[in-house]
Amino acid sequence: MNQEQSSLVLQSSSNFSPPEGVKLSYGTAGFRADATLLKSTVYRVGILAALRSIQTKSVIGLMITASHNQVSDNGIKIADPNGGMLSQLWEPFADSLANVADPFELVQLISDFVSKEIIPLDNVRSAEILLGRDTRPSGEYLLEAAKQGISSIKGAIYHDMGILTTPQLHWMVRARNMGMNSTEHDYFQQLSQSYRCLVELIPDGKKASKSNDKVVVDGANGVGGDKLEVLRELCGDLSIEVRNSSKGEGVLNKGVGADFVQKEKVVPSGFGPIDVGLRCASFDGDADRLVYFLVQPDSKLIDLVDGDKILSLFAHFIKEQLDVLKDNELEKPCDPYHPRLGIVQTAYANGASTAYLKNLGLDVVLTPTGVKYLHEKASEYDIGIYFEANGHGTILFSDTVLSWLEDRNSELSSACTGSEKHKAALRLLAVSKLINQAVGDALSGLLLVEAILLHTGWSIQKWNELYKDLPSRQLTVKVVDRTAVVTAKAETVVVQPAGIQEAIDTATAKYRHGRCFIRPSGTEDVIRVYAEAATQEETDSLANSVAKLVDQFLGFGSSQ
Repeated sequence: MNQEQSSLVLQSSSNFSPPEGVKLSYGTAGFRADATLLKSTVYRVGILAALRSIQTKSVIGLMITASHNQVSDNGIKIADPNGGMLSQLWEPFADSLANVADPFELVQLISDFVSKEIIPLDNVRSAEILLGRDTRPSGEYLLEAAKQGISSIKGAIYHDMGILTTPQLHWMVRARNMGMNSTEHDYFQQLSQSYRCLVELIPDGKKASKSNDKVVVDGANGVGGDKLEVLRELCGDLSIEVRNSSKGEGVLNKGVGADFVQKEKVVPSGFGPIDVGLRCASFDGDADRLVYFLVQPDSKLIDLVDGDKILSLFAHFIKEQLDVLKDNELEKPCDPYHPRLGIVQTAYANGASTAYLKNLGLDVVLTPTGVKYLHEKASEYDIGIYFEANGHGTILFSDTVLSWLEDRNSELSSACTGSEKHKAALRLLAVSKLINQAVGDALSGLLLVEAILLHTGWSIQKWNELYKDLPSRQLTVKVVDRTAVVTAKAETVVVQPAGIQEAIDTATAKYRHGRCFIRPSGTEDVIRVYAEAATQEETDSLANSVAKLVDQFLGFGSSQ
């Protein structure tokens, strides 16, 4: 790094001293903390984004959000060229960059990294960053810090895209690097046109139910409700009532939103007895999670329709379209192509959902907990679907399957326009454009759910009855050292310490439909226990039994 570039960083970084005694770590959610602690970190992530853009010769995204956290928190995360998360190879540099205290050490750290990664800071290759933020008041001054970080790398430019959902920014980055139109208007147009295409392809016998009951959406007092109101106007006769948008008096994520609804299983603020029987949904604060729910009569409780149920609905629909296309008289007998459909879950997925999906004849695989593992595994299939119970997930289509669908569409449009095979190909192409393939997206997910419910003619009640969730319980146990637990087989089996897995197996075998696993927290010295069984009473008993085992093997009274 030459003298001029070093001076630029040294000069601008003097305005952004890191807070004393605070150590931050870049994880799946990027950096996240109380907003008052983040100015220095956001400034430095601006530098990182510029370097990443130069190295990859691509547009990079930088999103200021803390998702479902309380309004006083904020965070910052990078969107890589494919619209996904920052490469894990760059996470250690991000950690070092955020935590180095001395400005001269900061310059040296950047200089060493630039040399190691062979990043040309000769102004021949420029950096380009798309910036977005959610509705948090702190986002405004943190955005300015990001801009100054980017500008400290000579020749780097940024585009302030304004207040966005997190998935919108990820979509824009992916679209921009694919050479597609990538404004917010383009995002809305692609989603609404794909939705309308799916509605037009609804079988004739089911079109009468097209104007059935409305969906009532909890926007978490955040950006998602505002954007949904724009999208609603472009989607024809889809009836959506938005509550808890950022324009109201409610506080972001307080008593509202997908995270609150999924964990507490009670109605969010603004919902009540008038909503009994209606199809209800919740976004989280930055609209990357979606859950549905039914309000129970005479109660604040809900019937939750979570990410596992959304995954099951999507899988059922896509399998149905592929099955229609499979019976293919135009296929070359010597060279048949059958797209591989894969379902990806973590061990936290309810066992009843996994059993349902396997009974459909689908290929279901588990990964360790974390979106990066789910997304990576789903990308190995021609069509990969992943979701977490919290409502975060998406569908990935490979280039191979998209080319095949385009070819099938061309063949069928000339040979048998309007046939079920032709419509199946068109439906899958529409889904590939409607779903946000960069990240989980509550807006695109909601439109796809609504289109599939119209296609099937199902009510939310019928959808919810695809299977009945097994009761579950999650507990945490404080331990001396969480790293003493080593797991395998997607965190379902404990390899170390010796003997604990056998003890868990013995305890689990005592319960009907029993299933239990433990895994270490990624951030604190606790072990997380997950249990399922036939009844809630049995589930709680199993969870408590295994929690005691964890304490015996790893707690403060153990030899660990």
